[in-house]
Amino acid sequence: MEILKVTDLHVSVEDKEILHGLNLTVNAGETHVLMGPNGAGKSTFGNALMGNPAYEVTDGSALFGGEELLDMPVNKRAQSGLFMSFQNPIEVPGISLENFIRTALEQRGGKRVRLWDFRKEMKATLQSLQMDEGYASRDLNVGFSGGEKKKAEIVQLLMLKPSLAILDETDSGLDVDAVRTVSRGVEEFQKNKDAALIIITHNTGILSSLKVDKVHVLVEGKIVAEGGADLIDEINRDGFARFEEERANG
Repeated sequence: MEILKVTDLHVSVEDKEILHGLNLTVNAGETHVLMGPNGAGKSTFGNALMGNPAYEVTDGSALFGGEELLDMPVNKRAQSGLFMSFQNPIEVPGISLENFIRTALEQRGGKRVRLWDFRKEMKATLQSLQMDEGYASRDLNVGFSGGEKKKAEIVQLLMLKPSLAILDETDSGLDVDAVRTVSRGVEEFQKNKDAALIIITHNTGILSSLKVDKVHVLVEGKIVAEGGADLIDEINRDGFARFEEERANG
């Protein structure tokens, strides 16, 4: 089942075009990895799909579950099952992690979530990630370390159960233990064969324990190479130099 079909996507930031006609199809049960050097446009892709107003879509289409995603307001995109974790999650004083997730679940489902059932599932999710249950009552990201913020986003991912999750540099700046926790969460999410995952990264650390179906290499706003998980091994060995040279040569 096709979850996302992006066709000829052009995106600009402050009148400068960053993505120059990107094409990508993601099916249910698949994990795609979007890699490339810094400044390639990887985060631009995720932000454009989520509807960040700083990223202007000037051409192209993005069908999400058969509907035109680019015509939806931001809240409808999230309610429809699109999720994105961010490189630098913001702090939200006065709203606990559990209240944030419960409210999001109610908005998506259109009905109240029983508190006892919710807390039972929240507790089980935290335990599966080997995280302290005290996280649930803390204000969202307030005073969290970088690693704690990323872990909190993985908790949101597992509780909200989106149809498509976009993880933007989720492993950036994490220590070894935090990467293991994040990887456990991603592996758990991958068990849902009705959902799909796009991992945006320039680092292969988080990918070592994950099943990857397709890898796309983005350089200067264009996908210049695609392949299977073996492409990750090549990038580990040789970096992005070959792909940058091919892009420069047209």
